[in-house]
Amino acid sequence: MNKHTFFPAGFSPASRVWIYQSNRPFNEREIAEINEQLEQFTGQWNAHGAPVKGWGQVIMNQVIVLLADESQTTVSGCSTDSSVRIIKSIERQYEVNMFDRLLLGFVVKDKIELLPMAQLSYALEKGYIDENTLYLNNTVLTKAELDSNWLIPVKDSWLASKLAARQA
Repeated sequence: MNKHTFFPAGFSPASRVWIYQSNRPFNEREIAEINEQLEQFTGQWNAHGAPVKGWGQVIMNQVIVLLADESQTTVSGCSTDSSVRIIKSIERQYEVNMFDRLLLGFVVKDKIELLPMAQLSYALEKGYIDENTLYLNNTVLTKAELDSNWLIPVKDSWLASKLAARQA
């Protein structure tokens, strides 16, 4: 799975990134509608009246990624608030939860599988996920991190300590 094909070229590596993981996959119609909303939003994204070079899309049927290239215009608190508003609107419209930080995302058989944090030890124990399973590190903050550090093996993530504890 080549993660670099997901994201647009021409954005500074320092571009800010926001990742919102849905608690369920979107269907094709929903993805088309959401991508259209994100395109409209990023097309008129402003910070104190100056246009923000932005991009947003549904990735892997279940994750919304927003990018803001700050090399021309710095994203202000108000423009960040407006991005959260569109995500909350999508949440209501499609009856999903985009803000549940206790649901961990993994790539299993080329699909995103979500696991409540409380079930992590059980999943590791039963071999549902292992040290090489790709983990969605949704805490990345820049495009450079998104490109290199978003989909990473469990062993390279903060979850590695859970593996070590299990093997001790």
